Amino acid sequence: MTSILGISAFYHDSAACLVEDGEIIAAAQEERFTRIKHDHRFPRHAAAYCLREAGIAISQLDYVGFYDKPLLKFERLLETYLDYAPAGFPSFLKAMPLWMKEKLWMPDVIRLELAKADGAEDERAAKKRAKQLSWPILFGDHHESHAASAFYPSPFEEGAILTMDGVGEWATSSIGMGRGNEITLFKELRFPDSLGLLYSAFTYHAGFKVNSGEYKVMGLAPYGKPKYVPLIKEKLVEIREDGSLRMNHEYFGYAQGLRMTNGAFAKLFGEQPRKPESELTQKHMDLARSIQEITEEVMLRMARYAHRETGMKRLCMAGGVALNCVGNGRILREGPFEDVWIQPAAGDAGGAVGIALALWHRYLGSPRVSPERLGTWRSPHRGANGIPPYTDGMRGSFLGPRHSEEEIETFLESRKLLYRKFTREELPEAVAKLLAAEKVVGLHQGRMEFGPRSLGARSILGDARSPRMQSVMNLKIKYRESFRPFAPSVLREQVAEWFELDDDSPYMLLVADVVSYRRRRTTPEEEALLGIDKLNVVRSDIPAVTHVDYSARIQTVRRETNPLYWEIIEAFRRGTGCPVIVNTSFNVRGEPIVCTPEDSYRCFMRTEMDVLVLENFVLEKEHQPNLEEHTDWRRQFARD
Repeated sequence: MTSILGISAFYHDSAACLVEDGEIIAAAQEERFTRIKHDHRFPRHAAAYCLREAGIAISQLDYVGFYDKPLLKFERLLETYLDYAPAGFPSFLKAMPLWMKEKLWMPDVIRLELAKADGAEDERAAKKRAKQLSWPILFGDHHESHAASAFYPSPFEEGAILTMDGVGEWATSSIGMGRGNEITLFKELRFPDSLGLLYSAFTYHAGFKVNSGEYKVMGLAPYGKPKYVPLIKEKLVEIREDGSLRMNHEYFGYAQGLRMTNGAFAKLFGEQPRKPESELTQKHMDLARSIQEITEEVMLRMARYAHRETGMKRLCMAGGVALNCVGNGRILREGPFEDVWIQPAAGDAGGAVGIALALWHRYLGSPRVSPERLGTWRSPHRGANGIPPYTDGMRGSFLGPRHSEEEIETFLESRKLLYRKFTREELPEAVAKLLAAEKVVGLHQGRMEFGPRSLGARSILGDARSPRMQSVMNLKIKYRESFRPFAPSVLREQVAEWFELDDDSPYMLLVADVVSYRRRRTTPEEEALLGIDKLNVVRSDIPAVTHVDYSARIQTVRRETNPLYWEIIEAFRRGTGCPVIVNTSFNVRGEPIVCTPEDSYRCFMRTEMDVLVLENFVLEKEHQPNLEEHTDWRRQFARD
């Protein structure tokens, strides 16, 4: 058996992935273990977990892969600093010490860090252990790692590939194709022109954190109007027919400085960047809507070009921009492809998956047998009766740690906590009744999700029919901005009865509208509302998951992928007639998604959540002792 460890690190969302003979055994982000959101450091804890899950020692690895090429990235940084000299000197001074200390010596760093992950207790012991680790370390191109993470785990035998992000080494977007075990990238957009960095510039201007708050801009966009689209096209960016960009860098600061935008950008829009946590104005909403529409236009043009050049019927996507689920939904609805599959960990974390699979299939030349060829996946667009079969290589993205009943019971007893234990058969009905009573439920079960979305293993659940649930969960559970929408989880069998989608969306990466007959007719007074005033208007039979433009970010749930979660929703459907519940990530604002039972209990007690489900154990808030903490936990997590 060939064991390959993939690593992504040192920029944001560090992660590790273990692949054995082409099968993904485990994958996790470092943030889940360190409790530092978007942790960029070497994924020592995630790598140790992957090895434990596979039951192998560090010395038993055959290959280690790193998801990009540090020397090429260093070349790009040096050339950029020279091009913009002397303007880039402060940025150069900040970046160089880290490069000279570790990033240029990556093979040594990787061996040393993995020696520490293997239990070496101090620096001297780790260095000695590192010298004994003889497996080869191989480096992949950043966008090739994204492409591999998109195509190899997809259900498709062949497909076009589209990757879009901020920047890798030089590339910021790439287009190619995959067939069997081969991947070919034939076109790329290069730094400093970048769709991801363009979107991040507006994220920065809106007062949100870059590489973290982009999804807030997407959620804010429906409150605004696209009034700045002409100005953006006139002054900031030229969009070509193939989706490539030419940006006017007189308005941006990311190439040479420490900020995304500059004074010219602020002058163009008549205001300085918003201060974090200050009031969001209608102008911020209009800017968000405008850049979202620009982004969707570019995504659609790139997708159409990829189709034209490859002739493929299916599209695979990855890179941070592929987390823009509104754009993804438009590509599926309006683009020329029959089927679209998006890597659930589309950002840098997914690069760990990509490099590990690329080493197996490309470097070692191992064959790939797709679910399409095996018959375990079939396109829903081929006219077959019933719900077609679905599998992919990500296994629902449930690739993280799990905790046994014995471990959980030991934790509960050690804290002397009050709980009820249900049988596996009783649990779905019990949880569904709590949801129907408008209780907010934290669900911790099975293996933790890999990627930025909670998918029913580490999730906070609510009743989608409740008009008050969106506000309650934002302000009293998540402690985040009130405008943020929540996502629905819906039984795959009934998704088309509630949303304008008849497809699998297992990773919550597609947006579609609520069907017309589930919508509520709004009054003229409600239609005249602007901005955040739109928030409290009830718009459908499932108002807690219906955004102000009637859209929803959908997760479809299949029994074969997550049996317990499917059975909870099915029990809720039997009791209420509604196969849709609210699903949001199990964390508070600024905190990574919970990993351990202790993480889940602590989050449960810090919020106004009503119930916590740890596997078969159910804890009600009113029966729990007060959580004693000596510091203000809100200061523990940086605002995102």
